[in-house]
Amino acid sequence: MPDAPLTPDQQREADQFAALFLRVAQREAQRFGELLATRPDAQLLGPTEFDLRTLVHRLGATALEAALEERKKGATLGPPSSVPIVDPMPT
Repeated sequence: MPDAPLTPDQQREADQFAALFLRVAQREAQRFGELLATRPDAQLLGPTEFDLRTLVHRLGATALEAALEERKKGATLGPPSSVPIVDPMPT
């Protein structure tokens, strides 16, 4: 959590990354369900707990990689700016 309130641009970016994270999480949710469905109650703690943590770490790593890839491409995740582009001044 940020220490200070987000600027409007930061809030917009945070919302866009949250949407990206949800798309990644949706794909991984099936694995979570399969893991939990295949383990009896007596095995939910212990090794299953560590397996679930591994999946959660993988989810975080995948989301981080996707966010870094977006920034690396220089892409903006939001709508284009409403500020008009100004031609350079004539010489």
